[in-house]
Amino acid sequence: MAKSWAMTDVGAVRKHNEDNMLSRPDLGLWVVADGAGGHDSGEVASGMIVAELDRLPRDLSGAEVLSEVRLALSRVHAALRAEAAARGPHAMIASTFIALILRDRHFACLWAGDSRAYLLRHGQLNQISRDHSLVQELVDSGNLAPEDAEHHPHANVITRAVGADNDVLELDKVIGQAEPGDRFLLCSDGLSKTLSDAEIASLLAAPDGVPPTELLIAAALAHRVNDNVTAVVVEV
Repeated sequence: MAKSWAMTDVGAVRKHNEDNMLSRPDLGLWVVADGAGGHDSGEVASGMIVAELDRLPRDLSGAEVLSEVRLALSRVHAALRAEAAARGPHAMIASTFIALILRDRHFACLWAGDSRAYLLRHGQLNQISRDHSLVQELVDSGNLAPEDAEHHPHANVITRAVGADNDVLELDKVIGQAEPGDRFLLCSDGLSKTLSDAEIASLLAAPDGVPPTELLIAAALAHRVNDNVTAVVVEV
């Protein structure tokens, strides 16, 4: 069994929210999508992802959920690329995507872009996704120190997204065993770029009472987060 909390906020600076989220405990599926493209296009992209996944039937096995999520994302990817092509040569309608699938003490994360998944286990916080971003590539190649990544001028450049300029959508996947007491966090980069890992770990570990999503988003707003901010927390 798992319990979950989900919350999104426009943030302290933006005028509208291009983030979307989905909570389907009946399927063991939780999603965060952070739209890109401006002019409301980001909201369209992230909204299409959530709407498509919300149509999935309840009576699916864990393997079927994984397969159906991939198929749904491929459909959305093709539709977004077609819509962008219809709007003109420089149009882009895209969204990051990260999902947690939890079933029978096993978990899987699927993602494209820089929305993140974290796991808090026995008080230790680990990032279980890896950003598809320009700065992550620079860090991986040794050309940028990890501590300088968040403040790099190209920190917002993502290298993979649903609807981006690739014929085939590639999703990365991590699988593992879930343990009682585990807390997973899915979040848009508004949260991960505003709060330190130590802050995230502390707020995620807060005892029952106030939902951890409220604590995380309140902390981001206190830091004057300059982006939309979304958090989904799932506890095993």
